[in-house]
Amino acid sequence: MSDMILISECLAGIPCRMDGKSKMIPELKALLDSGEAVAACPEVLGGLPTPRDPSERQGERVVSCTGRDVTEEFRRGAEEALRIYRENGCTMAVLKSGSPSCGCGLIHNGKFDGGMISGNGICTELFLENGIKVITEQEYMDQYGGN
Repeated sequence: MSDMILISECLAGIPCRMDGKSKMIPELKALLDSGEAVAACPEVLGGLPTPRDPSERQGERVVSCTGRDVTEEFRRGAEEALRIYRENGCTMAVLKSGSPSCGCGLIHNGKFDGGMISGNGICTELFLENGIKVITEQEYMDQYGGN
C-alpha cells in the first residue's frame, strides 16, 4: 500500500477511546509510524474528553449514556477529520468498526444494551457523502493482510 490513508487514532495505539484505551492493530500503527498514514479521532477532534461517557447514535442524533446530546461534537469532529483527510491527500480511510463516529455498516443500536444495527457512524457518513472509500480495520486486514 503506497497511497496515504487516514486511520482512526485508536487503531494506531493512541489511547483516545471513550474508556481511555486504544484498540491497536500493529499493521496500522506501522503505517502511521512509517509516514504512510495519518491518524485522527473525530470524537476528540470534536472536543470530547478522554475518557468520556459511551455514546450511541439514535437516528440522526448521538446521545451519551447519561442522556447528553453530543451530536454537535461528533459533527464538528467529523468535519475536522475530513479536513485532515483532504489536507494530507489521503485516498481511503480505515475507521474503527462499531463506533458512533467511525462505524461502517454496523453500529450500536442506541439502546446501550450491546445490540448492533445496520448503519454508519457520523464521520463515516460524511466521508461516504464526499466519495471517500471507508473500510473497517477487519476489512483492511482481510484485503491487505498488513502488506
